[in-house]
Amino acid sequence: MMAPAATALGFELRVLAESGDVSAVSAVSSSPVGDYKDLETLLEFSEGLDVMTFDHEHVPTDHLRALQQAGVNVQPGPDALVHAQDKLVMRAAIDRLELPNPAWASVDGVADLVRFGDETGWPVVLKTPRGGYDGKGVRIVNSAEEAAGTGDWFAAMSPLLAEAKVNFSRELSALVARTPDGEARAWPVVHTIQVDGVCDEVIAPAQDIPVEVAAAAEDAALRIAAELGVTGVLAVELFETPGVGAGFLVNELAMRPHNTGHWTQDGAVTSQFEQHLRAVLNLPLGATDALAPVTVMKNFLGGNNQDLYSAFPLALASEPAAKVHCYGKSVRPGRKIGHVNLVGTSTADVESVRRRATMVAAIIRDGRPAAEEAPQTFEENA
Repeated sequence: MMAPAATALGFELRVLAESGDVSAVSAVSSSPVGDYKDLETLLEFSEGLDVMTFDHEHVPTDHLRALQQAGVNVQPGPDALVHAQDKLVMRAAIDRLELPNPAWASVDGVADLVRFGDETGWPVVLKTPRGGYDGKGVRIVNSAEEAAGTGDWFAAMSPLLAEAKVNFSRELSALVARTPDGEARAWPVVHTIQVDGVCDEVIAPAQDIPVEVAAAAEDAALRIAAELGVTGVLAVELFETPGVGAGFLVNELAMRPHNTGHWTQDGAVTSQFEQHLRAVLNLPLGATDALAPVTVMKNFLGGNNQDLYSAFPLALASEPAAKVHCYGKSVRPGRKIGHVNLVGTSTADVESVRRRATMVAAIIRDGRPAAEEAPQTFEENA
């Protein structure tokens, strides 16, 4: 999704593809296949690049340092990116910056986990520090008895991250971008709705959020970007906690264009994809104003319909204002394969916009209109 922005700005992209059939290959003409975990492959790929950036956080940190030592312009750099790669490093940094953090601990085994749960109260959330995403690497542990069954997790990786389970009203995301020279801009804080650990829907801007909470969340994201030396797009995922502390707690960080920012393609002056390119190339950043009182982004996952295009006539006719973005991925149950953006002319229309975006996504997913598919309501706890 960065490819159209790069073309419009006259930039040439080169993508290191994991295989010849990944969706980036169809969007970028120069897409050599290689393993991002192999340093020699990365060094060869980097030759002639003005800047190397990422669409995920899993490139080994040591490889990024070696690339820098070889003179490669890596953005964001490993000292920043490690905070998105390693949740233990991230939690320590949020504490150091004195920003709102859930109670947490690094735990080396079952005894440590039981001690943490007894001190903070059960249930607790157990996370793998590295490699988890979309709900993977996250486990709710409800009691000391359940903690006894987590030995396999510690055998696979240790230490792990234990967090107090947060009571929250909804999840939010504060999206910002920053250049190496320190220019930074923030988009409006948005409401994100998760289903089974996967981002399902985004409402931008977040409705009925207190002005001071939205401002504090934006400020926290901008401060994290500045203090950690982040370049490019940074998503700070948050738990909203009305009436408690600052009104939010930091959940996770992502240093790349992020699912919670897909609404910016059709709902903001500058999309996160264009802004990421501007930022890592140290160009002036674009305006981040919302183009409408409300924009809804609705993901669609793989479902019954294997031929997405066959559903387009019905889906597009059902809502001419909808903007459909398919990822060019093969259809697999539960896999993110696209999203729908739909803007509304008034905040009073938000529920109508949600229903209409949900309808378009459902038609594409299943090849037919859903029987009364309603948008998800706010989740209560995580």
